[in-house]
Amino acid sequence: MRYFSTRGAQETLSFEETVLTGLAPNGGLYIPESIPQLPEGWQSKWSEYSFMDLSVAVLSLFISSNEISQSELRALVEKSYKTFRHPEITPLQKLDDKTFILELFHGPTFAFKDVALQLLGNFFEFFLNRRNMRKAEGERQEKLTVVGATSGDTGSAAIYGLRNKANISIFILHPKGRVSPIQEAQMTTVTDANVHNLAVKGTFDDCQDIVKSLFADQQFNKKHRLGAVNSINWARILAQTVYYFLSYFHLRKQIATSAPSQSLDDVEIQYVVPTGNFGDILAGYYAKRMGLPIGKLVVATNSNDILARFWKSGTYEKIDSQPSGNNATAPAEGASDGKQAVGGVKETLSPAMDILVSSNFERLLYYLAEEGLESTSQDPTERRRQACAALDGWMKKVKSDGRVEVPTKVLELARRDFLAERVSDQQTLETIKYYFKAEPSYVADPHTAVGLSAAQTISATNPPSTVQVVLSTAHPAKFSEAVTRALETESKFDFERDVLPEEFKGLLERKRNVIDVEAAEVDLVKHVIEQYAGNDEGEGGARQSV
Repeated sequence: MRYFSTRGAQETLSFEETVLTGLAPNGGLYIPESIPQLPEGWQSKWSEYSFMDLSVAVLSLFISSNEISQSELRALVEKSYKTFRHPEITPLQKLDDKTFILELFHGPTFAFKDVALQLLGNFFEFFLNRRNMRKAEGERQEKLTVVGATSGDTGSAAIYGLRNKANISIFILHPKGRVSPIQEAQMTTVTDANVHNLAVKGTFDDCQDIVKSLFADQQFNKKHRLGAVNSINWARILAQTVYYFLSYFHLRKQIATSAPSQSLDDVEIQYVVPTGNFGDILAGYYAKRMGLPIGKLVVATNSNDILARFWKSGTYEKIDSQPSGNNATAPAEGASDGKQAVGGVKETLSPAMDILVSSNFERLLYYLAEEGLESTSQDPTERRRQACAALDGWMKKVKSDGRVEVPTKVLELARRDFLAERVSDQQTLETIKYYFKAEPSYVADPHTAVGLSAAQTISATNPPSTVQVVLSTAHPAKFSEAVTRALETESKFDFERDVLPEEFKGLLERKRNVIDVEAAEVDLVKHVIEQYAGNDEGEGGARQSV
């Protein structure tokens, strides 16, 4: 399997090169040359597989055994998930006969990002160690400078996946004051010498733009050998496809047990995914393209609704240009629409989704272009070239004009596999309260509540045979303000007793390791990397401002 950039270029990369490169030099994202189909008999053969077994089976379809042998891949998978607190890694919980929760927060940082980033960190280490072992005695060792932007959970998950790994420095940019206190503490209390936290005065999109600029600077990139941990890295998406397969098998078992007279072939499984950067739901799209028999994928956004607006209109637009009364974007009556916008991004109760531009959406747009644009050629290489050219043009228009409108056929194809729904802060709070008071009681974090609220709205028009799986992306303790606010009138609720894990107690009082960056400027971040990259001896600690 080889990988190519969504924006074109004749060069294709191996899986190893794709993982270590992260973002393509032309700004595109790497995708596989083809999407493999599931092997014959997979439904019966895989039905009793554990998460580890499924990881090896699914990843093997995208990774040549010449690059990573089956035994090496299994060892990497087992090493990556041995620290998870639940034996099923990503367990499925039943809320009612039509609604299930896929819990993705049982990793070391209590967020879904752990599933991919524990594995990605071990991929980085594996490839670097192998390359360095092949070097002659005295030859300079290869090192990797990992840079990433976070709206909250990616940062801590990446840090926990890479802390104290030899020959790897990690620099994580987060928008100062725009992540939850627990999220910030999880990142900044890690004092391993190879970990560097940058609090940038700006938004997540500012941080993401800086990271992309660093990768685009070929001289700087080459000097520091940059590696990506954001979901622009293909390995992130690949790792996340696995829990769609596991939940599919677990759901079939639960339905067969609770409703033995119901034909499983008549059940349509709909996944509802709270999403900002489009990576988590894109993994579901790949699973579906591989042959997993699932229905529509539901994009659930908060008031930063660039994705929901795209599915309404076919326009991918940074800032909503429609009148406030337009029901494609207006909040529910009486609903709060978040705090004031900074650079177009509204601050909401679900901050990991406070994103203006969804990076991974580019990968979906490539496939929509490939299928939806008229082509006079039947040659796959030529069709790919045309799709890349179209995609490149669209992304340039987004950068220059802040918007692009895709052809009607492309929008129709997007609607074939996806639905989209926008959820306000008020709806988020009401949903947290609703499910806490339900039977069985369930405490949802605000991002999961966005998914649950969208699921409720969509369910009104679903066929009776539809069962919904809502992805729960974070533990509720990571967002204490929103959960406490939603349940402040509930006398039966006690945050410390009902929600707070032992691992979080005292976290806010620990020593911090953070560098303040006073403006969202790429040169300031370059200065920090120049100062600290490769200089990771000793213990980290408090850093200065730049």
